[in-house]
Amino acid sequence: MQFVDPKNDLAFKKIFGDEHKKEILISLLNAVLDFTGSKIIVDVHLVNPYQVPKIADLKETILDIKAKNEEGEEFIVEMQKKDLGDFSKRSLYYTSKAYVSQLAKGKDYSNLSKVYFIGIVDFTMFEGENFISRHLILNKETLKQELQDFEFTFVELGKFNKELGELSTVLEKWVYFIKNANNLTMIPKEFENSKEFEEAFKIATQYDWDIKELEIYDYMTLKAWDEINALKTAERKGMEQGLEQGLEQGLEQGLEQGLEKGGINKAYEIAKNLLDLLDNKTISLKTGLSLEEIEKLR
Repeated sequence: MQFVDPKNDLAFKKIFGDEHKKEILISLLNAVLDFTGSKIIVDVHLVNPYQVPKIADLKETILDIKAKNEEGEEFIVEMQKKDLGDFSKRSLYYTSKAYVSQLAKGKDYSNLSKVYFIGIVDFTMFEGENFISRHLILNKETLKQELQDFEFTFVELGKFNKELGELSTVLEKWVYFIKNANNLTMIPKEFENSKEFEEAFKIATQYDWDIKELEIYDYMTLKAWDEINALKTAERKGMEQGLEQGLEQGLEQGLEQGLEKGGINKAYEIAKNLLDLLDNKTISLKTGLSLEEIEKLR
């Protein structure tokens, strides 16, 4: 059995953004936000339920998840694999935009509800070793959260290194699932007897995916690999160019120093060492010897 990669944008939204399988998203939200007691989310309304995007529109399509609970609080969940350098600002923008859009014309500010942003990222954003961090607006002097309508939680997958036998909380299980599901060949026993996880793994098998969904998933996967390979190629070419320039500069510097110290005899010695590497004209330029002298050396 093979599972999809939940970090793939399409797979992530199909797993967590299905309005017919809302218990999966509810479990994730309660775990990530550490909701207990009266704060536990019982039901959500998906503002943008999962729909199959068109390949032609993928550049413009934002595959995040937006939901509201019974109190009208809003939740934005986004999976981000690539570090584009502006994810923190993007998080602030999405959150503030969702907050402002709540207020219809003629309504007062008391109608505004809290917005939670959850960013699950496959790169490092913050200092420290904790894989999850919560960001609030606090009073600098009292450290009290007196402005309460914005809250940000980030999960950095690269900092989560627990093995299956070490998983002890629902949060750890969800993070493990998102990070490692595509490397598993069967549902681990640690995830059994849980409807939410069983449903998530079932969707991740692609058993009930239609042809269009499979096509787009493969397209996104190949596109991601193309970008990785392009980056590696650029890095390799950059290293090769840097090495070539470094060798050339080092060679020239060594020649100059050698000639300064050894005079004409050193020039002949250096020229001999360059016969297998450079043509006569280049050796002449580097050592100051004539073409005839270099030809004799050959």
